[in-house]
Amino acid sequence: MATTVRRAVLTLPGAPLGEANPLPALRPRDELHRLDERAREGLPRDMARQIGYAPLETLLPVRVLDGYGRERGTVELDTIVIENDRLRATVLPGLGGRVHSLFHKPTGRELLYTNPVFQPADFALNGAWFSGGIEWNIGATGHTTLSCAPLHAALVPAPDGGQMVRLWEWERLRDLPFQVDLWLPDDSEFLYVGVRVRNPHERTAPVYWWSNIAVEEGERTRVLAPADEAWHFGYERTLRRVPVPVLDGIDRTYPLRSEHPADYFYEVPDGARRWIASLDDSGHGLVQTSTDTLRGRKLFLWGSGRGGRRWQEWLTEPGTVGYAEIQAGLARTQLEHVPLDPGAEFAWLEAYGPLATDAPLVHGPDWAAARAEAEASLERALPRATVDAAYAAWRPFADAEPGESLATGSGWGALEVLRTGAKLPGTPFPDLTLTQEQLPWLELLRAGVFPEPRKVAPPGPTLVAPHWRDMLETAPADPLTEYHLGIAQWHAGDRAQAVRSWERGLPLAPSRWPLLRCLAVADQLSGHASRAADRYAEAYDDFCQERREGDAWTAADAALGREAMDALLLAGRPADARAIWARLRPAVRERGRFRLVEAQLLLAEGDPHAARALFDAGFEVADLREGAEILNDLWSRLTDDPLPDRYQYRMRPED
Repeated sequence: MATTVRRAVLTLPGAPLGEANPLPALRPRDELHRLDERAREGLPRDMARQIGYAPLETLLPVRVLDGYGRERGTVELDTIVIENDRLRATVLPGLGGRVHSLFHKPTGRELLYTNPVFQPADFALNGAWFSGGIEWNIGATGHTTLSCAPLHAALVPAPDGGQMVRLWEWERLRDLPFQVDLWLPDDSEFLYVGVRVRNPHERTAPVYWWSNIAVEEGERTRVLAPADEAWHFGYERTLRRVPVPVLDGIDRTYPLRSEHPADYFYEVPDGARRWIASLDDSGHGLVQTSTDTLRGRKLFLWGSGRGGRRWQEWLTEPGTVGYAEIQAGLARTQLEHVPLDPGAEFAWLEAYGPLATDAPLVHGPDWAAARAEAEASLERALPRATVDAAYAAWRPFADAEPGESLATGSGWGALEVLRTGAKLPGTPFPDLTLTQEQLPWLELLRAGVFPEPRKVAPPGPTLVAPHWRDMLETAPADPLTEYHLGIAQWHAGDRAQAVRSWERGLPLAPSRWPLLRCLAVADQLSGHASRAADRYAEAYDDFCQERREGDAWTAADAALGREAMDALLLAGRPADARAIWARLRPAVRERGRFRLVEAQLLLAEGDPHAARALFDAGFEVADLREGAEILNDLWSRLTDDPLPDRYQYRMRPED
């Protein structure tokens, strides 16, 4: 059959994403993949330099997605299906362009791990993320903020004369447009993916990219890559060079033979072909290869320990198959960001498809022989020269203007194009994509005034790039403008000026709570816990006076109430925290996250037995952060009994 592209709908059990958190993300989120200066000592110079280059300080201007739960209904996800007589690729344009499935028709084999449910969990930089498939991670160290966001999608001409699917968006953490072109030539067993990241600015930009591929794990699943060494990153936050495949007497290329979750960033020699494969006990599986620009390769494994197995259940369903991740990135490790010069671009080609090998060789004790067998099988299936030729053929088509629209992303790119007049052939951001979120900023751009809202509502998102900050500084200094200006100044690192802006806006503000909350965060981070608690209490009082019905107000109630209670408990004021608890909406108090808060409150009130009873009754914290140990810590304050498996999410060895 000739290659076809069609739209379809995927129906799954799933939990809705819910409302975004309306409170600006002033605090850095706890990203596990960080190294301090001492931990960088002894690393290769280029690696140490890129690890220290432009680390993400805040999530601004992106908002946190933490409004999801664990109750699943039926969700219908729009898909784009690319199919020939060999492969069928199913893409989710509304969820970061994730390739949900890559099905090999001649053998009836699914090449990826396909999650049977849609269950958001707190793994992305901004919260909501889900496991499975192939995801395109851009922005900064971690899972992209676009994990659960829509991308633009359209048909464009493919190099072979057919059609390819273009996905594109404006990545807001680094202010960079990018595109992902997917096509499947007739009779091909490999899905081709052309990727381009552009820097339209007059300044150098930090770039991060890792293509993350979920594959089924099994007792005999083995991951192979062209390397004899790797950089091991464990959740103790250390990075060290280790041998491949055996470390401490265990062959770590079999994901289930390790106990604890870990990353292995393979040291692929210069000049070697870039590839990584996951093969089952029969020697069959998925291989990913690319042109040389995408230099890094990685294995992430959950391991066989209690914490890793619990996370596997948490991200899908108990009793289903688990997964590991094989990945490919711009740098050697995911802790690094790579500089991209003004007006320049990074571009490369990836290919995904089935690999059939001699099982005794790839599972044998001779690592060199196993690698050689996998690489020879790849060369027969898809020669390196063919990948290079496909990349060269794709480059002239990267600027082709999209045709039929298949999906619509956000309006933030359109706003930036209006501001800059940037010419971005191949990735248009038309005015028609602007929404209510962008309109106040469009008025600021055109009229120099940030408009007051027409109705009482939590403030909308803030833009923080230097040009928007400059416009806010010259706009009339009304309270809402001072609120947004302070957030932009905070993002720029000028915290003292941010506090002054928020304080200037406070006397005349019709809604005081957004400004008070920002000031409370500033107090907390500067070590003034008591004053922060006072301001949080005042903010929640003001919030309750204007609280309305609706999802946005419920999201604000949960976010502000949780922060206020945490601050009051930290300041040793459980009675005031209890007063906020009493005013939370009942639907908020019933959430698993607030069962945990209630247990903390009961312990602070001197009633550990009641706190223990909450654990015994059972609760689930839907937005438990990757690597979080709050359940372990609280349990240890309540009892010496072993922590039940249902609460065990520790990702590192016991202290």
